[in-house]
Amino acid sequence: MSNDLSAHLEFFAALGVTGVSRDPKWRRREEPQVALAPGAQAGPEAGAATSLESAGDPASAEPAGDVLVPPVSPAEALDLLRADIGPLCVRCKLCDLGRRQVVFGVGNPKARLMFVGEAPGEDEDRQGEPFVGRAGQLLTRIIEAISLTRDQVYIANVIKCRPPGNRNPEPDEVSACEPFLFQQIAIIKPRVIVALGKFAAQCLLRSTEPITRLRGREFEYRGATLIPTFHPAYLLRNPSSKREVWEDMKKVRGILLDEQRA
Repeated sequence: MSNDLSAHLEFFAALGVTGVSRDPKWRRREEPQVALAPGAQAGPEAGAATSLESAGDPASAEPAGDVLVPPVSPAEALDLLRADIGPLCVRCKLCDLGRRQVVFGVGNPKARLMFVGEAPGEDEDRQGEPFVGRAGQLLTRIIEAISLTRDQVYIANVIKCRPPGNRNPEPDEVSACEPFLFQQIAIIKPRVIVALGKFAAQCLLRSTEPITRLRGREFEYRGATLIPTFHPAYLLRNPSSKREVWEDMKKVRGILLDEQRA
């Protein structure tokens, strides 16, 4: 009990707490970049989420086929995928709505832990890297609180370009961009995926449940355990919710430690 309380206090201290196209031809062009294993099924439905809590969860579905596997090393496969997207992707309307560049993702190609957010913000659009603004700085502290660094994890977003005014991505934008996220997951093969915030969690899980009902639960997702939690930007506005995020991150840490011991 005392150890848990000590870890809880250390976590809060680390956080600074004091007193596109929808054309099917395009989709076929993307598939050769990551080869399918024998018997695997392509497309967004491959490897759908399954709740660890209950097989009868209406948001659950059995994984379809094997996980996609890259034909080369993870680092090389990510480079190929980045090159295929291109620095100035024109697959959806965001290319004409003020975005500066594609924000692909960053981190360890062999990461056991992957964070998925919603979309780049203004700072990310300017620097070309996800989570570099105030919310990103908080995410870095969260990562460090479980004894990891940004270089040891992988960070990406559901969509790779900033929507105007930081609005939520629209369905056609998600449809155009999410296959790239699925390929990133297939290449990296993380043990745990943390969905940051309502939009990312709902998109990955194909759910309409609010984040307050999704967080605190675990889902099987594309060969990984998916854990939804609050977005760091939400924590900046609602610091009292850092306690719930710490509970989620303890689960993440426990899964990763169990894997190391196995």
